[in-house]
Amino acid sequence: MTYDAEATRRRIFEAAGAEFAEHGLAGARVERIAAAAKANKQALYLYFGGKEKLFGAVVRAKVDEVCHSGSLDPAAVGESVGQLFDWYQEHPDLVRLLLWEALETGPGPVQGEEERRAAYRANVQDLVDAGVGSTRAAQDWMFTLIGLVAWNFAVPQLCRLVLDEDDERAALARRRATVVSTVSALTARR
Repeated sequence: MTYDAEATRRRIFEAAGAEFAEHGLAGARVERIAAAAKANKQALYLYFGGKEKLFGAVVRAKVDEVCHSGSLDPAAVGESVGQLFDWYQEHPDLVRLLLWEALETGPGPVQGEEERRAAYRANVQDLVDAGVGSTRAAQDWMFTLIGLVAWNFAVPQLCRLVLDEDDERAALARRRATVVSTVSALTARR
C-alpha cells in the first residue's frame, strides 16, 4: 500500500476544521487533529507549517466556499439572501470559526488577511458593476447583508431566548423569511 500525501493532507484539513470550530485556535490540539486524521503530527507541520497557518487556511477555505456558493445579486436580492441564509444554516462551522478568529486575534491581522481582503474586494466590485453604487456603498451593503444573515447562527442562545420558540427549525424558517423580506424592502427603497 502506497502513501497518499494528498489524501493525508485532506484528512488533516477536514479534522482541523472540526477541531478549530469546536475549540478555537488556542483550544485546538495538534494531537487530536492528527488522531482524527489518522496521520502523525509531523505531517501537519509538513503540509501546513503549523497550527496557526492551518487555522488560517481552514478559515479562508470556508470563507471561499461561501463566496463561491452564490452571489449577492442586487436584481434578485431576496433570493440571494435566502440562499446565503440556507448556506450558513447548512455550514455552521464558518460562523464558529469567524467568532473564534475574532476572539483570538482581536483587532490584529488574521492569517491570509491580504488574500481574503482581495476576495472581498472582488465581491464588492461585482456589486458596483451590478449598480449597487459606489465602492463604499457596496461594501456597506455586503457587510450589512452578511451580518443580517450570520447573526442568526452566531448566537443560538439569543435566538432561543428572544424568539421564544420551542421548535428551532420553525424559528429559523421564520427568521429566514424575515431577513429576506427585510432586505427586499430595504433594497426596494434605494
